[in-house]
Amino acid sequence: MNSQNKHELIVSGIHLILTPSLKDFVREKAERLFRHEERIVRLRFELECERHPARGMQFKAKGHIQIHGPDMNATVVADECHQAVSMLIDKLDRMLQRRHQLLRLRRHQPNAIDISAETPVALS
Repeated sequence: MNSQNKHELIVSGIHLILTPSLKDFVREKAERLFRHEERIVRLRFELECERHPARGMQFKAKGHIQIHGPDMNATVVADECHQAVSMLIDKLDRMLQRRHQLLRLRRHQPNAIDISAETPVALS
C-alpha cells in the first residue's frame, strides 16, 4: 500500500496459517478495490479452511468493507484459497461499482415536484 493512503487492510486466518505469500496475494488483489474507491476506510478479510469428510477441504473467504456510508459484506466458498480470494475481490468490486452507479444516478436525478398542485397565494 502507498504510504499516502490512509486505508487499513486486515487479513486474518481461521483454522489456517497465513503465509507471507498469501498475505502479499491478498494485498495485491485488494489494491484494485482501493484504486476503485478512495473513500474506503478499512478492508477486513477473513480466510477460513473447512474440512468436510464428504467434500474435502473448502476455503471460505469473507470480506468486510468499511466505507463512508453503509458497510459492505461478502462471502465466497471455493476449493482453493487463492481462488476464493480472487472470487471475493471480484464480488466486492462489483458491489462497489453498483454502489457507485446508484449514487451517480441519484445525484443526477433530482426529486420530482408535482407542479399541478395548487400553489399558495402570497398575502399582501
